[in-house]
Amino acid sequence: MDEMTIPQSDFDRLLFFEAARKTAENTYAVNPEDADNLTRWGGALLELSQFQQGSDCVKMVKDAVSKLEEALKVSPNKHDTLWCLGNAHTSHAFLIPEHEVAKIYFRMASQYFQQAVEQDPTNELYQKSLELTEKAPELHLEVHKQIFNPQSVAAGSSTVSNLKGSKKKKNSDLKYDIMGWIVLAVGIVAWVGMAKSHVPPPPML
Repeated sequence: MDEMTIPQSDFDRLLFFEAARKTAENTYAVNPEDADNLTRWGGALLELSQFQQGSDCVKMVKDAVSKLEEALKVSPNKHDTLWCLGNAHTSHAFLIPEHEVAKIYFRMASQYFQQAVEQDPTNELYQKSLELTEKAPELHLEVHKQIFNPQSVAAGSSTVSNLKGSKKKKNSDLKYDIMGWIVLAVGIVAWVGMAKSHVPPPPML
Protein backbone atom coordinates (compact mmCIF):
# COMPACT_ATOMS: atom_id res chain seq x y z
CA MET A 1 0.00 0.00 0.00
CA ASP A 2 1.18 3.48 -0.82
CA GLU A 3 1.99 5.23 2.45
CA MET A 4 0.61 8.50 1.02
CA THR A 5 -2.90 6.96 0.87
CA ILE A 6 -2.94 5.76 4.48
CA PRO A 7 -4.85 7.89 7.01
CA GLN A 8 -2.62 9.21 9.78
CA SER A 9 -4.24 6.95 12.41
CA ASP A 10 -3.56 3.87 10.27
CA PHE A 11 -0.03 5.02 9.53
CA ASP A 12 0.62 5.34 13.27
CA ARG A 13 -0.70 1.81 13.73
CA LEU A 14 1.51 0.54 10.91
CA LEU A 15 4.59 2.07 12.56
CA PHE A 16 3.60 0.71 15.96
CA PHE A 17 3.16 -2.88 14.83
CA GLU A 18 6.26 -2.79 12.68
CA ALA A 19 8.15 -1.76 15.82
CA ALA A 20 6.39 -4.57 17.71
CA ARG A 21 7.45 -7.06 15.06
CA LYS A 22 11.09 -5.95 15.22
CA THR A 23 11.11 -6.06 19.02
CA ALA A 24 9.65 -9.57 18.98
CA GLU A 25 12.21 -10.69 16.41
CA ASN A 26 15.06 -9.38 18.59
CA THR A 27 13.60 -11.00 21.69
CA TYR A 28 13.25 -14.30 19.84
CA ALA A 29 16.97 -14.24 19.01
CA VAL A 30 17.68 -14.15 22.75
CA ASN A 31 14.90 -16.49 23.91
CA PRO A 32 13.18 -18.54 21.18
CA GLU A 33 10.91 -20.28 23.71
CA ASP A 34 9.10 -17.20 25.03
CA ALA A 35 5.46 -18.01 24.24
CA ASP A 36 4.27 -14.49 25.10
CA ASN A 37 6.79 -12.99 22.70
CA LEU A 38 5.87 -15.42 19.92
CA THR A 39 2.20 -14.55 20.42
CA ARG A 40 2.97 -10.82 20.20
CA TRP A 41 5.01 -11.48 17.07
CA GLY A 42 2.17 -13.40 15.45
CA GLY A 43 -0.34 -10.73 16.46
CA ALA A 44 1.85 -7.97 15.02
CA LEU A 45 2.22 -9.84 11.73
CA LEU A 46 -1.52 -10.34 11.54
CA GLU A 47 -2.08 -6.62 12.03
CA LEU A 48 0.59 -5.75 9.46
CA SER A 49 -1.02 -8.08 6.93
CA GLN A 50 -3.85 -5.54 6.61
CA PHE A 51 -1.42 -3.19 4.93
CA GLN A 52 -0.40 -5.77 2.32
CA GLN A 53 -2.16 -6.84 -0.86
CA GLY A 54 -2.66 -10.10 -2.70
CA SER A 55 -0.04 -12.81 -2.19
CA ASP A 56 1.98 -10.58 0.18
CA CYS A 57 -1.02 -10.37 2.49
CA VAL A 58 -1.53 -14.16 2.43
CA LYS A 59 2.18 -14.76 3.07
CA MET A 60 2.16 -12.49 6.12
CA VAL A 61 -0.93 -14.22 7.52
CA LYS A 62 0.82 -17.57 7.05
CA ASP A 63 3.90 -16.20 8.83
CA ALA A 64 1.65 -15.14 11.70
CA VAL A 65 0.18 -18.65 11.89
CA SER A 66 3.69 -20.12 11.98
CA LYS A 67 4.73 -17.95 14.93
CA LEU A 68 1.51 -18.67 16.83
CA GLU A 69 1.83 -22.41 16.27
CA GLU A 70 5.39 -22.18 17.57
CA ALA A 71 4.06 -20.44 20.69
CA LEU A 72 1.58 -23.28 21.24
CA LYS A 73 4.41 -25.82 21.10
CA VAL A 74 5.91 -24.00 24.08
CA SER A 75 2.61 -23.43 25.89
CA PRO A 76 -0.19 -25.64 24.41
CA ASN A 77 -3.03 -24.22 26.52
CA LYS A 78 -2.19 -20.52 26.15
CA HIS A 79 -5.64 -19.06 25.53
CA ASP A 80 -4.61 -15.76 23.92
CA THR A 81 -2.44 -17.66 21.43
CA LEU A 82 -5.32 -20.02 20.63
CA TRP A 83 -7.57 -17.03 20.07
CA CYS A 84 -5.03 -15.27 17.83
CA LEU A 85 -4.70 -18.45 15.77
CA GLY A 86 -8.45 -18.46 15.31
CA ASN A 87 -8.21 -14.90 13.99
CA ALA A 88 -5.35 -15.81 11.68
CA HIS A 89 -7.25 -18.72 10.11
CA THR A 90 -10.34 -16.54 9.76
CA SER A 91 -8.28 -13.86 8.00
CA HIS A 92 -6.76 -16.46 5.69
CA ALA A 93 -10.20 -17.86 4.84
CA PHE A 94 -11.52 -14.48 3.73
CA LEU A 95 -8.55 -14.11 1.37
CA ILE A 96 -9.41 -17.37 -0.42
CA PRO A 97 -11.91 -17.05 -3.30
CA GLU A 98 -12.85 -20.76 -3.33
CA HIS A 99 -15.66 -21.13 -0.82
CA GLU A 100 -15.15 -24.83 -0.03
CA VAL A 101 -11.45 -24.24 0.69
CA ALA A 102 -12.26 -21.20 2.82
CA LYS A 103 -14.68 -23.30 4.88
CA ILE A 104 -11.78 -25.54 5.94
CA TYR A 105 -10.00 -22.54 7.45
CA PHE A 106 -13.20 -21.33 9.10
CA ARG A 107 -13.55 -24.75 10.75
CA MET A 108 -9.98 -24.58 12.03
CA ALA A 109 -10.64 -21.06 13.33
CA SER A 110 -13.75 -22.28 15.15
CA GLN A 111 -11.76 -25.08 16.80
CA TYR A 112 -9.14 -22.65 18.08
CA PHE A 113 -11.78 -20.21 19.33
CA GLN A 114 -13.51 -23.10 21.11
CA GLN A 115 -10.25 -24.11 22.80
CA ALA A 116 -9.65 -20.50 23.85
CA VAL A 117 -13.12 -20.38 25.42
CA GLU A 118 -12.47 -23.66 27.23
CA GLN A 119 -9.24 -22.27 28.69
CA ASP A 120 -10.83 -18.92 29.68
CA PRO A 121 -14.63 -19.41 29.87
CA THR A 122 -15.38 -15.92 31.21
CA ASN A 123 -13.70 -14.09 28.34
CA GLU A 124 -16.50 -12.40 26.39
CA LEU A 125 -14.22 -11.58 23.45
CA TYR A 126 -13.40 -15.25 22.93
CA GLN A 127 -17.08 -16.17 23.13
CA LYS A 128 -18.01 -13.46 20.64
CA SER A 129 -15.30 -14.61 18.23
CA LEU A 130 -16.66 -18.15 18.38
CA GLU A 131 -20.16 -16.87 17.59
CA LEU A 132 -18.93 -14.72 14.70
CA THR A 133 -16.99 -17.51 13.08
CA GLU A 134 -20.19 -19.53 12.76
CA LYS A 135 -21.54 -16.77 10.50
CA ALA A 136 -18.26 -16.28 8.64
CA PRO A 137 -18.87 -18.76 5.75
CA GLU A 138 -22.10 -16.94 4.85
CA LEU A 139 -20.29 -13.60 4.95
CA HIS A 140 -17.52 -15.06 2.79
CA LEU A 141 -20.06 -15.98 0.10
CA GLU A 142 -21.62 -12.53 0.18
CA VAL A 143 -18.31 -10.69 0.04
CA HIS A 144 -16.90 -12.65 -2.88
CA LYS A 145 -20.21 -12.35 -4.70
CA GLN A 146 -19.87 -8.56 -4.45
CA ILE A 147 -16.25 -8.62 -5.55
CA PHE A 148 -17.00 -10.63 -8.68
CA ASN A 149 -20.45 -9.24 -9.43
CA PRO A 150 -20.58 -8.72 -13.22
CA GLN A 151 -23.24 -6.02 -12.79
CA SER A 152 -20.55 -3.79 -11.30
CA VAL A 153 -18.88 -3.65 -14.72
CA ALA A 154 -20.41 -0.97 -16.94
CA ALA A 155 -20.42 -1.11 -20.74
CA GLY A 156 -18.02 0.89 -22.85
CA SER A 157 -14.40 0.24 -23.68
CA SER A 158 -13.40 3.80 -22.85
CA THR A 159 -14.23 3.20 -19.17
CA VAL A 160 -12.37 -0.09 -18.79
CA SER A 161 -9.25 1.41 -17.22
CA ASN A 162 -11.31 3.50 -14.80
CA LEU A 163 -13.37 0.47 -13.87
CA LYS A 164 -10.27 -1.53 -13.14
CA GLY A 165 -9.07 1.14 -10.77
CA SER A 166 -12.43 1.54 -9.03
CA LYS A 167 -12.93 -2.22 -8.76
CA LYS A 168 -9.49 -2.62 -7.24
CA LYS A 169 -10.31 0.08 -4.71
CA LYS A 170 -13.67 -1.56 -3.96
CA ASN A 171 -12.01 -4.93 -3.42
CA SER A 172 -9.43 -3.34 -1.15
CA ASP A 173 -12.09 -1.51 0.87
CA LEU A 174 -14.02 -4.74 1.31
CA LYS A 175 -10.92 -6.52 2.50
CA TYR A 176 -10.23 -3.92 5.14
CA ASP A 177 -13.86 -3.90 6.29
CA ILE A 178 -13.78 -7.67 6.75
CA MET A 179 -10.39 -7.92 8.36
CA GLY A 180 -10.96 -4.92 10.58
CA TRP A 181 -13.23 -6.72 13.04
CA ILE A 182 -10.99 -9.77 12.96
CA VAL A 183 -7.63 -8.24 13.77
CA LEU A 184 -8.48 -5.09 15.70
CA ALA A 185 -8.61 -6.97 18.99
CA VAL A 186 -5.43 -8.85 18.09
CA GLY A 187 -3.80 -5.44 18.09
CA ILE A 188 -4.98 -4.90 21.64
CA VAL A 189 -3.18 -8.10 22.69
CA ALA A 190 0.04 -6.97 21.05
CA TRP A 191 -0.42 -3.43 22.38
CA VAL A 192 -0.76 -4.65 25.97
CA GLY A 193 2.17 -6.97 25.50
CA MET A 194 4.36 -4.17 24.23
CA ALA A 195 3.29 -1.93 27.10
CA LYS A 196 4.40 -4.65 29.51
CA SER A 197 7.75 -4.61 27.75
CA HIS A 198 8.00 -0.90 28.59
CA VAL A 199 7.83 0.23 24.98
CA PRO A 200 6.30 3.70 24.76
CA PRO A 201 2.93 3.51 22.97
CA PRO A 202 2.08 5.69 19.96
CA PRO A 203 -0.53 8.47 20.26
CA MET A 204 -3.96 7.11 21.03
CA LEU A 205 -6.10 6.68 17.90
